[in-house]
Amino acid sequence: MDMSNWWEALSLIQKIYWLSALPSTLVFLVQLILQAIGADADDMDFDSGGDIDLDHGAGFNLLSPKSIISFLMIFGWSGLVALKYGIVSTWIIIVISVSAGLIMMFLTAWVFYLLIKLQQSGTLKMSNAIGKTGEVYLTIPAKKKGNGKIQIVVQSSLRTLDAVTEESEDIKTGTHVEVIEIFGDDTLIVRKKR
Repeated sequence: MDMSNWWEALSLIQKIYWLSALPSTLVFLVQLILQAIGADADDMDFDSGGDIDLDHGAGFNLLSPKSIISFLMIFGWSGLVALKYGIVSTWIIIVISVSAGLIMMFLTAWVFYLLIKLQQSGTLKMSNAIGKTGEVYLTIPAKKKGNGKIQIVVQSSLRTLDAVTEESEDIKTGTHVEVIEIFGDDTLIVRKKR
């Protein structure tokens, strides 16, 4: 039996479920492969939601492209399974497939919401370094005449960050310093630990 004969033999509801299941599954698999190889689906225009501002949090987005794809995929496949197992009432099949799709849509949105919150909690906030003690890694020139580097534990991770000082002498490698301020967006102002 060729494809056109198979397609013509299907009922309208079967065609609707197949048209929902196959393309959405294909898009879902492409998204999954892109994520597995490290490509950002947002850059490939699969998700038109745009960038997420991690500094201000992200809301729960039930109508994201990923959750809609999940709905269509599960809606289609659950409808086809219900038809295969001989559920006779079309309305029961529709209720089953819509319910399964909505549950999957909600779960997808919830998982991505949790992942964004997890990513947000790992984002470095430079202000968390203020008052902490670190060790000079590269000499810090006096009077903000250049950047040095310090190693410091911030948010439970050892990090190497740019640092300047307002002190009148260079702060040499190995000296313990205290962070007193943030300079610009990503540079620490330090002084020798007293």
